[in-house]
This record gives sequence, C-alpha cells and structure tokens, in this order.
Amino acid sequence: MSQMKAGALLSYFSLFITLLISLLYTPIVIRLLGQSEYGLYALIGSIASYFSIMDMGLGNAIVRYNARNRVEGNKQKEAHLNGLFMLMYSIIGVVTILIGMIFLNKLEVFFGNSLTDSELIKAKIMVIILIINFSLSFPLTVFSSIIKAYEKFVISKLVAIIRTILSPIITLPLLFLGYGSVTMVVVTTIVNISCLLFNLFYCIRYIKIRLKFGKVDLTFLREIIGYSSLVFLGVIVDQIYWNTDQFILGAVTGTVPVAIYAIAMQFIILYKQFSTSISGLFLPRVSMLVAKNASSDKLTEIMIKYGRLQFIILAFILSGFTLYGYSFINVWAGSDYTEAYYIVILIMIPLCVPLIQNIGISILYAKNLQAFRSIVLILIATFNVVISIPLAQKYSGVGVAIATALSLVLGNIIAMNIYYQKKIGLDIPLFWRNIIKLTIPVIFSLLIGRVIGYLSPNDSIIFLILEIIIYCFLFVLCLWTLGMNDYEKKLTISIINNLRQIPKKGEYRK
Repeated sequence: MSQMKAGALLSYFSLFITLLISLLYTPIVIRLLGQSEYGLYALIGSIASYFSIMDMGLGNAIVRYNARNRVEGNKQKEAHLNGLFMLMYSIIGVVTILIGMIFLNKLEVFFGNSLTDSELIKAKIMVIILIINFSLSFPLTVFSSIIKAYEKFVISKLVAIIRTILSPIITLPLLFLGYGSVTMVVVTTIVNISCLLFNLFYCIRYIKIRLKFGKVDLTFLREIIGYSSLVFLGVIVDQIYWNTDQFILGAVTGTVPVAIYAIAMQFIILYKQFSTSISGLFLPRVSMLVAKNASSDKLTEIMIKYGRLQFIILAFILSGFTLYGYSFINVWAGSDYTEAYYIVILIMIPLCVPLIQNIGISILYAKNLQAFRSIVLILIATFNVVISIPLAQKYSGVGVAIATALSLVLGNIIAMNIYYQKKIGLDIPLFWRNIIKLTIPVIFSLLIGRVIGYLSPNDSIIFLILEIIIYCFLFVLCLWTLGMNDYEKKLTISIINNLRQIPKKGEYRK
C-alpha cells in the first residue's frame, strides 16, 4: 500500500482514537476538575495556541522547499537548507522565552478581574511550563516537517497516534490521585518533547538527514521569509478564529463560559481534523505538481476529487450532529454544557465550505500565492475580534460563535471562492456543481432522520443509540444510490477490503 493511502487510513484511525479518547476521557476530566478548573485549563490551552504561532509558517516552508528539492535531488543543498531552518527555529525558541516572560508578567492585567487569586497562581505555573515546552519544541519541529516532506506519512501518523494515547493514559491516574490542571500540562509537555525527539532520531537514522551550517544565502533567506510570512498571517487568522474566542470569554465573563465553549471546540476541532487529515497529505504532492507546471484543469480536478470525498465525510458529521448533538452533549458532558450544541452548529455550517476546499490552500502554498488569502483573512479576523467583545458581553459563548460564523462567510467563503476563480484559474462553478449533486441525498437523509426522531417513543439513551445507527445506514444508502460516483464507490469498496484482510505482498504494486 502506498504511503499516501496508508497515511490517509492512519489519519482516520488517529481521528477515531482521538474521538474515542474524547468520549471516554473528557467527561471524567470535567467531573474530576469541576467546571471552573476545567475552564481554566481550557483557557491556558487557548494561550498555548498563541505560543504555537511563533512557528511563523516555517513548518510549511520546510515541507515546500524539501519537497521541491526532492525533484532536483541536490543533497548538498538540502543539508544547507535544513541547517538554515534549524538556525531559524532556534532563534524562534529564544524569542519564545522572551515573549513568554513578558506575557507572564502581564497575566493579571488580562485576567485579574475574571479569575480568582488561586486560579491566577495556577495560570502562572502553567504558562511557565508552556514557555519551556515551546522553547524546546520549536528547534525539534524541523524534523517533524522533514518527515512530511519525504511523504513518510505512516511514521508521522503513528507518532501522532502514540502522542494522543499517552497523555490521557498517564494523566488519568494522576487526576484520580487528586492532581489537577497543572499536572495535565506537565504530562502533555513531557509526551510532546519525547515524540519530537523520536522524530529527530528517525530523520537521522532512516532518512539520513544532514544539517550543514555555513554562510547564509540572503536571497534564498528573503524568499523563505517572504513565503513564511504570508503563511504566518494565515496562521494568525486561524488562531483568531479558533482561540481568541476563549481568550475573550476568559477576560470578559470568567471560566465557566470558557468551559462550555471548550466543549464546543472539541467537536469543531474534530470536524476540522476529519478534513485536514486528507488535505494535509497533499502539500508535498501538490508542490511537486506545481514544480512540474501542472495545468489549472489538473489542479481543479484534484480539488473536486478530494473536495467531494471531504464533503461526504463532513456532511455525515454535520447532519448527524444536527440531529443528535444536543441529546449527546446532555448525556456526555451534562446539562450545564448544552449551550455548546448551538455554538457548534453556528460554526460548523459555514466552516464546511473552506474545509472541503482546503486542497485549494495547498495549491496556494505550492504556487506561493497565499498573499491575498492572508491579507483578506487578517482583515476579517480583526473584524471578528471587534464584534466578538460586545457579543460576548451580551450573549456569552453564542455571541462569539455568531461573530466567528459571520467572519467565515465573508472571508473564507465569498472572498476566497472569487480569488480561486479569478487569480488561480480554478473552475469554481464546476467544483460547486459537483458538490451540489451530493447535497441532495444528504438533505433527503437528514429529513428522514428528523421524521424518525419525531416518531421515536422516548428520549432514552437506548433509543438515541438506535436512531443514530439507523441514520448511519440511511445516510450511506442515500449517498451510495443518489450521490457517489464510480471512483468514490470503488474507493469505498477498496477501503473496506483493506480493513477486512491483510494485503498480500505486492498487491498494491503498479
């Protein structure tokens, strides 16, 4: 089986593991920590995401330039390239320490009015741990990106799976012993650094990566910075979309609304991962196609092909959550968290569009044409923050979700579809004609699912599970008979066969 196919399967296996852990682990954490401390932990998680933007887009740059260099086959150039990236990331690690200490000293300014004294003390300890985590992680991140550039998707996904499993396995016994949110951050840091060190070992031992430090090519450095700065703007936008809401809620309303919003974001993150687990595999491949001057028709074909697959998966999740999400959250997290359902729906519906088009983002990165997206989205993200503050004060978590949804519509949907069509040359009307054909069976199955819900004799957990099982079969049947094309049917059968039996040696060789 090819690395890409195996990587895709492992991506979804990783998501299954993540989902399983969330279902089993999160309710226990909520109840052991309590709503306020869980909200504090979620707030620190949103702060951690801001440290992550110090990456400044260099991760994508490593993938792009190493993938391009694989076409050229110049090992000497690759060694100098990776040495340069290591130097840049080491500098970022030092800068992270400086910025982290400044933020630590200003923590009371941001949260002094909304957090208690004990919560502030815990928050400071966790921020110190985060500073240590990220200052060490950045130089080691080079090797994670190199693994992706070499399309070693199997090892990359396996490491991600191990990281996902280890944290709760280690953390849960400690929580039962009475330890709290600070311990959770410590465990996450240890597991993260350990996995990154394994990536370093793998790159040196198996990919035979070399690092050379010498005179810096200033022209090439300017090219990297130009490319990365535009990616960096996109990363900032993502942070504003997905983490500033919790920061604003923490500063304006306290830890309880943050806890509710954090539950909603778990569903949103999983929703995003079900899409990006496919598209993330294609940046190296798209970069090589662009290097070979692939036509706009060819790139449109790729976007449609995988956009349809992503839509099938995301439409299944969205329709299922619409029907059963409220009841599930009530049982899973408790009645104090049911507001999260409305937050998820408000964001999930418009988010579906950019997620099924995220192959287009890989095309922008490969063509180094992401400037327009970065500039437009940073303007929209600023608009998001401005309207989120008054909406948070009036409507709490639902208010900031409304702001996020409106920003997604204006920036990621309207502006980007125009740009894909006019500048990149992608056939966007053709793309949407293909997607619209798939919406008919989705709507049909959704309506039948709603009727089944009305006819259900009661709201017990047993009947809820039965309804979900019936809906899953109904959705698949409608898509298979009314929506899927021959390629998608063959791919589905192929995946089922792969899961049912171990492939024979040489079976997938062309």
